Amino acid sequence: MSGSNEIADVTAKMKLGDFKVHKTQGNARRGTLMTAHGPIQTPVFMAVGTKATVKAMTPEELKECGTQVVLGNTYHLHLRPGEKLIQKLGGLHKFMNWHGPILTDSGGFQVFSLSKLRSMTEEGVEFRSHLDGGKYFISPEKSMEIQMDLGSDIIMAFDECLQYPATEDQIEKSMALTYRWLLRSKEAMTRKESLLFGIVQGGLSLKHRLKSLEQVTSVDLPGYALGGFSVGEPIHLMHELLPDVAPKMPANKPRYLMGVGTPLDLIISIDAGIDMFDCVMPTRVARNGTLYTWQGKVSIKRNEYKEDPGPLDPECDCYCCKNYSRAYLRHLFLSGEILGSRLNTIHNIAFYMKLMEKSRDALESGTWESFRDEMLRRFTKRVTGD
Repeated sequence: MSGSNEIADVTAKMKLGDFKVHKTQGNARRGTLMTAHGPIQTPVFMAVGTKATVKAMTPEELKECGTQVVLGNTYHLHLRPGEKLIQKLGGLHKFMNWHGPILTDSGGFQVFSLSKLRSMTEEGVEFRSHLDGGKYFISPEKSMEIQMDLGSDIIMAFDECLQYPATEDQIEKSMALTYRWLLRSKEAMTRKESLLFGIVQGGLSLKHRLKSLEQVTSVDLPGYALGGFSVGEPIHLMHELLPDVAPKMPANKPRYLMGVGTPLDLIISIDAGIDMFDCVMPTRVARNGTLYTWQGKVSIKRNEYKEDPGPLDPECDCYCCKNYSRAYLRHLFLSGEILGSRLNTIHNIAFYMKLMEKSRDALESGTWESFRDEMLRRFTKRVTGD
């Protein structure tokens, strides 16, 4: 029986919240997490749909690209259109016509990103809306209420995402607050169909990361995440820290690295033992004309593509690469046409999903190390044309 058939058989017997590691190679893992809207095959990259939409893409296109999970944002959906309206209209899945798993961030990242628009106490965080200046208050209990109203499959505990750099005193206070907020988040969780994940903080200090990990994992939860990365730190610091932290996370629970990253980041992180990822990067850079290919990054605005009749990526079978030339994509981008953003985004999302699929296949077949080395070689190349 092939590895895929074995995994399918195991998956068919899994219950809500179960996580099964099927294969390992070093610290890298091939697994399955069962949610109320079906299984998630890991390693997995989750497309970011902050405001109930992955920018420039339809749910049907996401599915065609191989997307398993979409991520929504508690803070933004609370402000507009409001979780009560979404609940009234059948929940977030129905509202955005996405019938697969949905993970929602807690709003904790906005504690970091909107630091000039908020004030924080033990009770929670008061925000001034970036839309109209109105005041909103989010506590751990409120964050859980919003996410449960949305009908999320995976709910993130409310935490403080600390700035970089931070002092040792700031890190310790943030960790302690995040832990207290986790306990309150769990107490407020009543929706049985949703899985609550705790978030490990601790800055860029291994000592504090391990202490936060011990605190957070003392609370029995369906999964755990590493937060507080991609907040302005030199990326090599994250790469150096992960191999000392990820393998120490519970082996029988999914490990989620929040807000990361480039294809290179994903391969390095999978090798360290991470199972789940999300990041706005593939969609954001697509709209700015940067495209990921199996030959390296392409800056489509470059003059060298003006008369190029070839596909963006000859190794890619996505809708964009099968139907349009580099010359046409360059024309759309320079003309500011919406179709350019759509086609670029379709390609980048398809590329990320194929990278995850190839990673899962390599882990199943026992060829992860050679696949990893080849991907590291490819993704450390310079941007084409730069």
